[in-house]
Amino acid sequence: MRTYLSERLSRLPESETIAMSQRSRELQSQGVDIINLSVGEPDFPTPLHIKEAGKQAIDDNFTHYPPVPGIPELREAIARKFKRDNDLTYTPSQIVVSTGGKQALANAIYSLVDEGDEVIVPAPYWVSYPAMVQLAGGKPVFVSAGIDSDFKITPEQLEETITPRTKVLLINSPSNPTGSVYSYNELKGLAEVLSRHPGVFVISDEIYEYINYEDKHHTLASFPGMQERVVIVNGVSKGYAMTGWRLGYIAAPEWIASACSRLQGQYTSGTSTISQKAALAAINGPQDDTRKMVEAFRRRRDLVVKLANEIPGLKNNNPEGAFYLFPDISSFFGKSYKNKTINNSSDLCFYLLEEVHVATVTGTAFGCDTCIRFSYASSDEILREAMKRIKEGLARLK
Repeated sequence: MRTYLSERLSRLPESETIAMSQRSRELQSQGVDIINLSVGEPDFPTPLHIKEAGKQAIDDNFTHYPPVPGIPELREAIARKFKRDNDLTYTPSQIVVSTGGKQALANAIYSLVDEGDEVIVPAPYWVSYPAMVQLAGGKPVFVSAGIDSDFKITPEQLEETITPRTKVLLINSPSNPTGSVYSYNELKGLAEVLSRHPGVFVISDEIYEYINYEDKHHTLASFPGMQERVVIVNGVSKGYAMTGWRLGYIAAPEWIASACSRLQGQYTSGTSTISQKAALAAINGPQDDTRKMVEAFRRRRDLVVKLANEIPGLKNNNPEGAFYLFPDISSFFGKSYKNKTINNSSDLCFYLLEEVHVATVTGTAFGCDTCIRFSYASSDEILREAMKRIKEGLARLK
C-alpha cells in the first residue's frame, strides 16, 4: 500500500537514530544498564512558579480555544523579552506562538520557501532542518564547518554558496549538536555578506539562547538592515526546562508573522492555553532557576570536556552553549574489536552501546559522519561513569 502514499512523503529521509533507539530499548528490556547520553533536553524539572501558573490556568477554566497566534498577554510579554534581552523592538503582531519550536521553525520555512528555492544549511545541523526544507519543496545546500573552525561557517563560505536561487540562510546558535556559539564579530561578518544579497532571508534558531556560557547572546537580527529579513525562532523548552509543555514562538517582520499565523490556522490553530499561561509566568517571572540550571550545565561542560580530553583519539572543541559535546572520532575508523570494524560514526555509536552500554547519537544524523554527539544533561556521577566506560571501550579498538 506504500504506493498510495504521497510523493511529498517520499522526500523524507529515514531517521538516522531509529535503529540506535530500538537497539537501546532492546538492551534495556534485557536488564542491561544503559547510560543514555542521547537525550536532547534538560534533566531539571520545570520551575515551581511556572507549574503553579499552569495549574492556576486549569483552575480558572482557561481551557477554551485561544487566538491562533497566541494570547495577547503572552505575545506582549515575548515582545518585552526581546527588548529586555536582545535590545530588539517588536510589536505583538510580529510574534506568533506555536506548538513547540519545531512548529515555529516549520511555519517559517513553509511560509518562505517555494519549490526549487535553495536554503543554505551550515553543517553540522539539527536533524530536522533538511527534511523540513525538502517537504517545502526547497533544496538544502550544505556548507560544512569542521571542528577546526569550531563548527562555524565563515563569511567567505557564505558568499561562495549564495546563488540566484538562494532564498534562506538557516542558522542555529547556540548549536545543537555542537554547542558552538557565533560571536558578535562572526555574525557581523555574515551580516555584511547578506547586506549584498537583499533577496536572502534568515531563519535564526535561537532555542538555546539562555544556555550560553562565555558571552551574551547575539543575533543576526541586531545588525543594521537585518531585522526586516530575519525570523527568530525561540521557545521556552530549553531555557526553562519546559520541553513537554510544547511552546515555541517566532519574532519576524509582520508580513512573515501574518503568513505563519495564516498557515498555522489551517493545521493546528492556537497552542495549548495551559502552556501559554505557564510560558507567560516563565518569561515574566524570576529568572533565578534558569541561571542555576545554566551554571550546572557549565560545570558539567567543564567536567565532560576535561574527561573527553583525557581519552586518546578523541578530538574535542570547547562548546560555549547548549549541553552537547560533538567530538571528532575519525581516528577510530578502520579499527576493530571482536571482529567489529569501525567504518563510520554509526558503527562507533553501536559499538559503544553494545560493548560499554552508553547511548550516543551518530554524527550522520547531523550531517557530519566524523563526529558523534554526547549530551551532558545528566548528573556529574552519571557523566563520570559514562566517560569512564567510553574511555575503556575506545581503548579496546586496535
